[in-house]
Amino acid sequence: MFLSSVPARVLMRRSRSLSPCRALQTGHGEASRFRNLCELEPNRSPVARVPRASGKSVAGEESRMQYHQLASRWRESLEGRRSSWASLTAAGRHRDGHESRAEAADAAGVAGVISVAALAFCFKKDSDDKAEALLEAARSSNTQELIRLLAQGVDPNSRHRLGWTPLMVAAMNKQHNVVKVLLEAGADPNLGDDFSSVYETAREKGIHSLEVLVSREDEFSNRLSSRASFRGCSALHYAALTDDLRTVRMLLDAGANPLQKNELGHTPLTYAKEGETATLLKEAQNTFVEAQQKREAEQRRKFPLERRLKEHIIGQEGAINTVASAIRRKENGWYDEEHPLVFLFLGSSGIGKTELAKQVARYMHKDIKKGFIRMDMSEFQEKHEVAKFIGSPPGYVGHEEGGQLTKKLKQCPNAVVLFDEVDKAHPDVLTIMLQLFDEGRLTDGKGKTIECKDAIFIMTSNAASDEIAQHALQLREEAQEQSRRRLAENLEDVQKSEKITISNTFKEQVIRPILKAHFRRDEFLGRINEIVYFLPFCHSELIQLVSRELSYWAKKAKQRHNITLLWERPVLELLVRGYNLHYGARSIKHEVERRLVNQLAAAFEQELLPKGCTLRLTVDGGQQEKDGAPALHLEVVGEDSSTRKLDIRPPLNPEDVTLTSHL
Repeated sequence: MFLSSVPARVLMRRSRSLSPCRALQTGHGEASRFRNLCELEPNRSPVARVPRASGKSVAGEESRMQYHQLASRWRESLEGRRSSWASLTAAGRHRDGHESRAEAADAAGVAGVISVAALAFCFKKDSDDKAEALLEAARSSNTQELIRLLAQGVDPNSRHRLGWTPLMVAAMNKQHNVVKVLLEAGADPNLGDDFSSVYETAREKGIHSLEVLVSREDEFSNRLSSRASFRGCSALHYAALTDDLRTVRMLLDAGANPLQKNELGHTPLTYAKEGETATLLKEAQNTFVEAQQKREAEQRRKFPLERRLKEHIIGQEGAINTVASAIRRKENGWYDEEHPLVFLFLGSSGIGKTELAKQVARYMHKDIKKGFIRMDMSEFQEKHEVAKFIGSPPGYVGHEEGGQLTKKLKQCPNAVVLFDEVDKAHPDVLTIMLQLFDEGRLTDGKGKTIECKDAIFIMTSNAASDEIAQHALQLREEAQEQSRRRLAENLEDVQKSEKITISNTFKEQVIRPILKAHFRRDEFLGRINEIVYFLPFCHSELIQLVSRELSYWAKKAKQRHNITLLWERPVLELLVRGYNLHYGARSIKHEVERRLVNQLAAAFEQELLPKGCTLRLTVDGGQQEKDGAPALHLEVVGEDSSTRKLDIRPPLNPEDVTLTSHL
């Protein structure tokens, strides 16, 4: 921007001194030739390069010679670009005697502006310069400079602009002292490289591929293939590539994960040569797995799965205990590894079936995006839509795209798969599930078999939901009556909760005939490990649901409008009345939106809410809504704890508006 004030004639005279311009002009032609030469080079593995056999063609030798010449010339052009600022400022100081004083003054002004801008740029990039110095110290094995920079507070995990860290540089170049210093300074041995192949990185960064190639060879290593992908490689991967036993041992002692995979799914052992390094990595893998299993077992003992699930799901203790018990068997090795776990969740809508499946996936997999597969079975109601499930056979449209389920299972064979509303799917889709649930494998439209025995399959259905709800309400009334009798008899063993359990007789005589009539096959029901029943919410659980929903909107009000919401027990009791047995928790959500959020939106629109105010929700027993329930009002709480009721005007009803036409 600061060059815009320079006279055009001055810039035109000095354009010849800008060596980067000429370097770029010649560089485009060289880049074209370089890409042509690279086409002659075969794909190479990411391991360190080894000399080719002596029987190489003359054309191959000439191509490599030309390649090295181009790389050398490109390095020279980079050096020219780095000195461009110096050449530009020098042009303002050294001019011919034929130049006028005015032009000399302009040149001096340009040089001054450039100097000031360069100084500001240097201050701004001071931290980046220190990071680059740290990388250079690691590359040149300058231990003293490395220690000095780390003592100044430079991050040992600083990255090069193309993606690698100092520890990766030291590991690749077998610099043991540098590796030791970096690890002692807190360098993370499990960080992955952000550098992909030369051409992919050049495309992502918007840099010329020759510049990326030269930077990679000069500032990292010249022993690696330019076409192989290194994204996700850790320092341990690079140490295994170079067969550096000492560095591998230091990294493992510092906590490096021998099972960490790069973008290609390869562990460090994949790149290790047969010998001591490979043996050490194999032993480290076994030790790491054992230690990880012990940590996970200890964590499960301290924080059981039932407790984790109850933090996110209200009620449904029976369903939570059933699912957690089955997963515990799987985690501890007490299960049939030839068959996957299959659940069928039964109950009314909005009662927690889908949410429980999500929480199981979040527990089993850290990355829920890959570890959780949801299939809406209402999309597979027709027979021809089976092709969307597993993919079209060869010769049909969409054959190359694959099926929705098979494509995701290939990416994560041990995922948690949710078949939502499975009762709406076509019977032919259920036929495909027979093989999936029994043997844990699925054949796609291309004829390839996908093994998924470690997956967990969860189906949800609203079948028999009315029968389950009525039976649960009946059991709950019986339990409450029994509690009242015990209380009247002054017995000590008074039932404090409303826990109920569905009897096996009800399951066999009522539920199973309904399921058999709907799914029309015993072999399908026989492959289900557990049928989990979700019961209607009791009163205490409904209070928790309302409180959670109010807390959600209170958080939104604080974040978006800096408004604090307060409420008391009568508000909870009022909103509980909106519960509908058939819609579950969704009816509570809709009731809160109808009675509370609508008023908040109207008050905000009418500018009745001061900034940073505190609102209290109150129940007005003297005023009733159209449904006969007491009205819910908003009050502004002052600094002296005084309250003022908000007078919110009702929105205009279109039915009350009379339209008059004018001729």
